[in-house]
Amino acid sequence: MKRFFGIVLVVLLTSGLATSIRADDENAKATVAKAISALGGEEKLAKIAAFTWKSKGKFIINGSDNIFKSHVTVQGFDQYRSEFEGEFNGNPVKGVTVLNGDKGWRKFGDQLMEMNEEQVANEKRSIYLMVIPTTLVALKDKKFEIGTASEEKVGDKQAVGVKGKGPDGKDFTIYFDKESGVPVKLVAKMTGFMGEEFTLETSFANYKDFDGIQKATKIESKRDGEKFLDAELTEFKIVDKVDASTFDEPK
Repeated sequence: MKRFFGIVLVVLLTSGLATSIRADDENAKATVAKAISALGGEEKLAKIAAFTWKSKGKFIINGSDNIFKSHVTVQGFDQYRSEFEGEFNGNPVKGVTVLNGDKGWRKFGDQLMEMNEEQVANEKRSIYLMVIPTTLVALKDKKFEIGTASEEKVGDKQAVGVKGKGPDGKDFTIYFDKESGVPVKLVAKMTGFMGEEFTLETSFANYKDFDGIQKATKIESKRDGEKFLDAELTEFKIVDKVDASTFDEPK
């Protein structure tokens, strides 16, 4: 059950790089600029302060499918709320995860746990890795460094890689469809609920228009090469500002 909760937390949010990143890499900047245009343009994306989405799908754990539904709200890089309900081995489960600045909580059933400093930091990493494929404009901020990574096939299409380093000093790689420019895959080292490290590989497909913003509606994830998520985005909304109580400690 603990492993299941750990997987849920990683999914609701989304490889290390051995080489250094040149902040002045013009090829990487051009790739990101093309992707920003493909998602709706910098003028629209830069105005996104917060967004919400709903999804449904299944986790694959030890060969068994476990269905779920989730509702996620994100504001900036340090305010987040996910509400989750699903099944694990046929048993119903519910959970809430909240991050508000340097405070965070997880609640499963009636059990509430406050995050420690390390867990909060891990949650913030998960959030920026979730926001980046949605808006991309953060990659132009000085808090992030980007450089060119090698091309590779994602599905049946060629993809251009951009390696990045976040404000926490940790690395990730994001791949963009060479023709259309949209994000198609993100790879990053992550730390799970129980403190375990693993490589998370998430692919994005079936882009649809949401009020002028292109957003992937099919998401698949692998954990250390093993598929564990198949999800569909059922709703996506941009919001000007989220009610502050959304990020209060779960009751």
